[in-house]
Amino acid sequence: MADTIEDLQGRMEEAANALDFEEARRLRDRINLMRSGASPAEASRMDTSGLVRQQPGAMGLGTSQQRVAPPPGWKRPPKPDLKTSGRKRK
Repeated sequence: MADTIEDLQGRMEEAANALDFEEARRLRDRINLMRSGASPAEASRMDTSGLVRQQPGAMGLGTSQQRVAPPPGWKRPPKPDLKTSGRKRK
C-alpha cells in the first residue's frame, strides 16, 4: 500500500501525540525521503536509523570541533598601549 505524504503526516502527528517518538521519527524520515524524490516503496524500505543531521559549523579544516581551542600553554598577547599606538618616532 502506497502511503501519501499527507497520510504519513497524519500518522506522524498521531504517534507524536501518543508519545511514540521513535515511530514519529521514522515517519518523518520517510516523508523527507519522499519529498526528495524517492518513491513510497523505496522510502518504506530505507533504514535511516543510523543517519544524523550535520550541525551547523561542525565541518572545519579536518575537524568536527565546534569551537577553536587554543593550544596548551598559549597565552593571549598583551594589548597595545593606546597612548603610543599609531605615532611615529622622531
